[in-house]
Amino acid sequence: MLNIITLPVGQLKANCYLVYEENASDCIIIDPGDEADFIMQKINDYGLTLVGIVATHAHFDHIKGVIELKWAFNIPFYLHAKDQALLAHYRRSAMYFTNYDPGPPPIPDVYLKDKDTIGQGVSEFKVIQTPGHTPGSICLYNKKEGIIFTGDTLFAGGGVGRTDHSYSNPLNLGKSIQKILTLPDNTIILSGHGEATTVLNEKEYHLI
Repeated sequence: MLNIITLPVGQLKANCYLVYEENASDCIIIDPGDEADFIMQKINDYGLTLVGIVATHAHFDHIKGVIELKWAFNIPFYLHAKDQALLAHYRRSAMYFTNYDPGPPPIPDVYLKDKDTIGQGVSEFKVIQTPGHTPGSICLYNKKEGIIFTGDTLFAGGGVGRTDHSYSNPLNLGKSIQKILTLPDNTIILSGHGEATTVLNEKEYHLI
């Protein structure tokens, strides 16, 4: 069984997730968007061993804590290759939205692609490429546990990721949402901001 700790971090309250198996200490972290010290304290409080960092996409509010966590734990950072170009916008975007200079962007150690797997056993997640909000947006799906992390692709209550960026694509986002909503109805959706929901709930807002 998986344990999931949700930590809303940063000015934009992006959901950072600590994911680990019950009765085990190895932990992956999804979207550490800020407040690295706070995240590290939580990792220590729960007695966890951080083994990897995964970003659902490369926007600053999902990766701002990566560098400090990499330094502290000497672990790899995973990102989809198609979001590599967005790292060039990282510093400027952070300064625009938060009036704070975060320094240079983190450098990925492993570039993900569609259908890759992360972890093993109960905690194995399948990478589902879900472009639209960004070219390299991904979801992380655990079929056995019935959980999917959707980043900023899909939110509770019918919300979807922004597509007004020059690199966004609303048509692709629509296709990505349809892909998520073909999963079993009881699949729990854990998104990049806000509350959890389910596939069944979100079908009320999206035609499939």
